[in-house]
Amino acid sequence: RPVRSPARGRSLPWNAGYAEIINAEKSEFNEDQAACGKLCIQRYEFGAGEDQEWLTLCPEEFLTGYYWALFDGHGGPAAAILAANTLHSCLRRQLEAVVEGLVATQPPMHLSGRCVCSSDPQFVEEKGIRAEDLVIGALENAFQECDEVIGRELEASGQVGGCTALVAVSLQGKLYVANAGDSRAILVRRDEVRLLSFEFTPETERQRIQQLAFVYPELLAGEFTRLEFPRRLKGDDLGQKVLFRDHHMSGWSYKCVEKSDLKYPLIHGQGRQARLLGTLAVSRGLGDHQLRVLDTNIPLKPFLLSVPQVTVLDVHQLELQEEDVVVMATDGLWDVLSNEQVARLVRSFLPANRDDPHRFSELAKMLIHSTQGKEDGPTGEGQVSYDDVSVFVIPLHGQGQGSS
Repeated sequence: RPVRSPARGRSLPWNAGYAEIINAEKSEFNEDQAACGKLCIQRYEFGAGEDQEWLTLCPEEFLTGYYWALFDGHGGPAAAILAANTLHSCLRRQLEAVVEGLVATQPPMHLSGRCVCSSDPQFVEEKGIRAEDLVIGALENAFQECDEVIGRELEASGQVGGCTALVAVSLQGKLYVANAGDSRAILVRRDEVRLLSFEFTPETERQRIQQLAFVYPELLAGEFTRLEFPRRLKGDDLGQKVLFRDHHMSGWSYKCVEKSDLKYPLIHGQGRQARLLGTLAVSRGLGDHQLRVLDTNIPLKPFLLSVPQVTVLDVHQLELQEEDVVVMATDGLWDVLSNEQVARLVRSFLPANRDDPHRFSELAKMLIHSTQGKEDGPTGEGQVSYDDVSVFVIPLHGQGQGSS
């Protein structure tokens, strides 16, 4: 199948590379969607009138950053398309709402600068609140806002579906990576591979999901058991003591099997086959407001979080080399390539193509070709991905001077 990338005359922020392939053909359109661009953050000023709650938007650009995002859709491409067209606008609004705090030496207690208590700066300092915490909060609020927009739009149009979201934002010398789902971002350097995101699956979030079912058992509608067992229990297990664990346990114990334990497990399966309520392979993402467990009226949304986990990379603290890059990709790539395999491909490809101005796009395409099952491919191992794959390669060296 063809690997696609932007036309050679069309440059992406930081000369980043991008490529994609549609393997699954589950719908007419690519269920993976991507977006990138410049974030132009304008400044709010408090009005001169008596009511200091009124804010005026200054027309000039005040702060700039850059944005890359991948959205892996399921149940159709609608949610991923909406997210790709919406999330950056939500993020810009959220950043504009806190921009005065971002550029202050220390985020003020009152955004207006008003002093109600002379000890306010001390309270802020004791909480350890920094400018990067405002960016993290803006990302978290933007994901939530985008999720609400997707819910309204899909309901109004009679469509369904959801998507994971992986976002990288460069602002004030730092790279923020926000992830809700099972896509992944890694930093690849000459002597280091660093995870910049963590996958959210029913297995990795087992305790949170079980805790929710413990507090609100009505969410299971009497159809599921929240307890985890090494396998699905059978009638012959009744009365036997078997291994189990609950929401408060990271270890295991034994319990006597009761009839209620024979219900379908809240989380079933192992590894990539693990499913939440027998339906979804991810536990965080956007959309899925209308999704119900098959043949029931049990909604999955209460168990799905739209809140991302945000990792902060202080780029200014790194002694960057020319081949240092961030690789962002949907799970179709990571299903068949490990972090170390991707790093080896990056380290071999970039030095050998130093004079190619399009080498980061060519690297993104080469990474995808490595998932197409060719024995003579770059890894020589013939791995095959049957999922759609989208990849960004973001070079870090010499970047960021214009991002403050």
